[in-house]
Amino acid sequence: MPPLPVPKLRVARPTDQLPELLRFYRDGLGLVVLASFEAHNGFDGMMLGHPRAPYHLEFTHQPGHLVGRAPTADHLLVFYLPEPDEWQVAVQRMAAAGFAPLPSYNPYWDQRGLTFEDPDGYRVVLQRAAWNL
Repeated sequence: MPPLPVPKLRVARPTDQLPELLRFYRDGLGLVVLASFEAHNGFDGMMLGHPRAPYHLEFTHQPGHLVGRAPTADHLLVFYLPEPDEWQVAVQRMAAAGFAPLPSYNPYWDQRGLTFEDPDGYRVVLQRAAWNL
């Protein structure tokens, strides 16, 4: 039996703050804008990621509709960066874009990483470790 194809993952989330999220995810995290759209079925949006990664993030805004902030401080995206130099560059890029780390809601993430909060209150962890599962 041939191996199953690896699915791609899109994490889609509404926002009230597309320009601010662009600054966080592109300028801070270093993701690339893969696509964007305006007035597509009543929505504006953008997709960010790495061109060769099997995932990307989509942020959409529907004019006239308010979505608010994250429901809790424990909504996370975790990026595993096992190489110390690569991790340090990522942390410095966040600082250069104006984003400071904050204590994680779950102290586990503070042991080997740093947590940052996007303009909507969702959090991103830059974990200085390998993904071993």
